[in-house]
Amino acid sequence: MRGGPVGRKLTIVERAKGVKKGVRRGAGHDVARLLDELYVTPPSDFVSRREELAGAAKAAGRVADARLIHAARRPTLAAWAANLLVHSRPQESRRFLELGRALREAYRTLDADGIRELSEQRRTVVSALSRQAAELARDAGHRLSGPAQQDVDATLRAVLADQDAADRWATGRLESTLTPPADFPARDAPATTAPAPAPAPAAADDAPRRSARAAATASPSRARTDDEVAERRRRRQERLDQARRAAEAADQRLRDRRAEQADAEAARQRARDRHDQAARQESDAEQRLRQARRELQQSERERSEAEERLRVTADATVRAEQAARDAAREVEREVVRSRKARP
Repeated sequence: MRGGPVGRKLTIVERAKGVKKGVRRGAGHDVARLLDELYVTPPSDFVSRREELAGAAKAAGRVADARLIHAARRPTLAAWAANLLVHSRPQESRRFLELGRALREAYRTLDADGIRELSEQRRTVVSALSRQAAELARDAGHRLSGPAQQDVDATLRAVLADQDAADRWATGRLESTLTPPADFPARDAPATTAPAPAPAPAAADDAPRRSARAAATASPSRARTDDEVAERRRRRQERLDQARRAAEAADQRLRDRRAEQADAEAARQRARDRHDQAARQESDAEQRLRQARRELQQSERERSEAEERLRVTADATVRAEQAARDAAREVEREVVRSRKARP
């Protein structure tokens, strides 16, 4: 059961490791392709990737697709590993589904030889696929715990036993573990019942009378017994079906609450990130404001000093101009006196 196209395996592992694809690239895909990608995303990255894809679809005007994507619920670790099998091992998955159909048909027709042969395959194939699911999860960075591995085994057995479970697994979008039906035989071969001992031979003349009396008395009693057994079986089956439905409803409510909790945690984290970013921006703005105030004070001092220097130089200029005028007048007086002193 191992194998499969190498390129296909690498693509799924990259998705499972949470390799972020560009939103524009995903926006061109149909919603089914986006959901397939979402359900092979590791559970730890499921909510953020779902919001990213839903936001891209909404921004592109595909409101219905956005609602459908946003309605997707995060799978459990075991369900995610089972989804990886469908997407990364398509040929093995198809053969596994065919084995389930053949096994259910063998049980339906009470084909003892077919049941024995197919049951041998069932043990081998379930074990092999379960190991491959664990390997895929490990390659994607998530090691399956013991209980999670058991949930994968239970899901695979349910796929073999029940057509509805097989159809759900074949979509590759499981959200929780599948449970095998209780009425599916757990043993590898149908139980055989030892034949009842033959009655002791009776006298020839008494046989017809005893047969007639036995038929007359046993037939109503046997019919009542068969009816009572059938009724008890029917009631047990009804209680079992009711318990299953209640368990599935409770499990769905639990998944919904966990998904809502994860969404709330993601929203809280986003709010914290925005708060931290705003606080950093506020701190930076206050720092810039303090720096601007210091620069303003420095410029005020420099302006005052420049104005003082301007006043001093203006006074000096006025005095220099006055001295120059006085010197010029003195020169003129000396020239006049010099002219008068000539003979």
